[in-house]
Amino acid sequence: MLGAYFLGSIPTGFLMARWMQVDITRVGSGNIGATNVFRILGKGPGALVLFVDLAKGFVAVWALPILLIELTRVGSPWLSEGAAIGVVLGHNYTCWLRFKGGKGIATSAGALAALIPGPFLIVFITWLLVFGLSRYVSLASIAAALALPIATVLSLQGEMSLPLVGLTTVLSALAIWRHVPNIRRLIAGTESRVGAGHKAETVR
Repeated sequence: MLGAYFLGSIPTGFLMARWMQVDITRVGSGNIGATNVFRILGKGPGALVLFVDLAKGFVAVWALPILLIELTRVGSPWLSEGAAIGVVLGHNYTCWLRFKGGKGIATSAGALAALIPGPFLIVFITWLLVFGLSRYVSLASIAAALALPIATVLSLQGEMSLPLVGLTTVLSALAIWRHVPNIRRLIAGTESRVGAGHKAETVR
C-alpha cells in the first residue's frame, strides 16, 4: 500500500502544467486532475495526464504485488486490493502538494481495469452514457462511482467477492467525497459542462 501510495502521489497534472509554466492549482477549478488540465491546457496535455493517471492505477494493482512477491517471497491474497486503495489515496492526497490532489476517477479506473475488468466495463459504460447525455464530467463520475459497488455485486459470485465489494464501496465513497464541491455546483446550476466555453479564470 505504501509503494502504491507513492506511485499514486505523483502529481501528473501539476507537473504537466508546471512544465508549461502554469500553476494548475490557481486556474480553472484548481484541481490537478485531467479534466482541469483539458480545460486549461488543451487536449494534448489533458490526454497525456489522463493516460498517466490511468497507468498509475493499473501498474499499482497489476505490477506492484508481483514485484513484492518476487522481492520478499511472501504473498497475500489481498495485495492487489491494498494496492488499489493505496494508489487512489496517493492520487487524492499527494504528499508533494500538502496532501491535496485529484479526485481519483482516472486512477481508480486504471486500478479497477486491472483488478475487476467486468465490473469496470459496466462502470465505464455508465460514465459514457451519463456524460453523453449531460456533458458534465462530474455528474458522469458520480454516477459511475455509485454504479461501482452494484456492478461488482452483479458481476462477481461467491464469498470471494465480499472483499471486492468492500473495496469498491470504499473507492466509490472516496470518489463521491472528492466531488462534494461539484455536487454543490450541480445543485446551484453553476457546474461547467464540457464544450460550454469554460473560461480559465484564476481560482479565488
